[in-house]
Amino acid sequence: MSTGKVKSSYRAILYIILSAFCFAVMNLFVRMSGDIPAFQKSFFRNLVAMFFAAAVIIRRKSSFRWQKGNLKFLLLRASLGTIGIVCNFYALGHIPLSDASILNKMSPFFVILFSFLLLKERLTFFQGAAVLIAFIGSLFVIKPSFQNVDVLPSLIGLMGGLCAGFAYTMVRILGNRGENGSLIVFFFSAFSCLSMLPFLVFDYHPMAWWQLLMLLGAGLAATGGQFSITAAYYHAPAREISVYDYSQIIFATLLGVIFLGELPDMYSIIGYVVIVAMAVLMFLYNNDKPPFIRLRQRERAKAQAKANAAETASEKR
Repeated sequence: MSTGKVKSSYRAILYIILSAFCFAVMNLFVRMSGDIPAFQKSFFRNLVAMFFAAAVIIRRKSSFRWQKGNLKFLLLRASLGTIGIVCNFYALGHIPLSDASILNKMSPFFVILFSFLLLKERLTFFQGAAVLIAFIGSLFVIKPSFQNVDVLPSLIGLMGGLCAGFAYTMVRILGNRGENGSLIVFFFSAFSCLSMLPFLVFDYHPMAWWQLLMLLGAGLAATGGQFSITAAYYHAPAREISVYDYSQIIFATLLGVIFLGELPDMYSIIGYVVIVAMAVLMFLYNNDKPPFIRLRQRERAKAQAKANAAETASEKR
């Protein structure tokens, strides 16, 4: 792996961990905002991000115009991302927080799936297994209990994870096509606010000052999360960094201890160990470090042999 790619991977890992922290803070603020419709929460969440992204574009003297051919990907990112947010906020208000969190944490799996299907990014057995084991570790932490949960809110929460995964895949495509990251965030936030505006006008619920403060805080945290995750998928493929997104579970637990007095039990500690271990192993694997050097050499040899066979078959035709 070249020095440039290694540095890019480092940046991607740092960005996605930062985004995980920001989104954990966002969920805390959203939960503390009380009984407000999901559409209303979504509007204020993205209103802050829209103005912040616009300020960044103006300060950098960038353009609000997207590059040719990118509009369809921007619309897909914005529309699916908006649906994902509404579904997540709806789930947070109707099923236990642990259940809503685990359903939303399905998004990295959908990112890998869509990246494989749409971007043809190669996925090795080890990378897939590491993400799966990290997911199992997250189950130890959040301990979902589906026994007494309504089916519809759970399905809506799962749909939110799927939509978020597709939206992040569009971010990856836009990054490959050289689109401005600030414009991606602005377009998504503006699209979301405009689409939520009719619901806000016809079904507005009056808020106390502290509820408005919580939603503005959620918007600021979401802004940091959006910019960070956009930068992360700019710098590295999903298969290399998606496992680090599970650090959000650790951040959420720490915030729960500090602000809600929720102490982790032994199952949660087991989950922490599993998630961190998979993150470290994934890092070593992606950077050709021991004990994965020979494994990566065999994988590359097999891939080269397969490519040579395909080229030979093509020449015979």
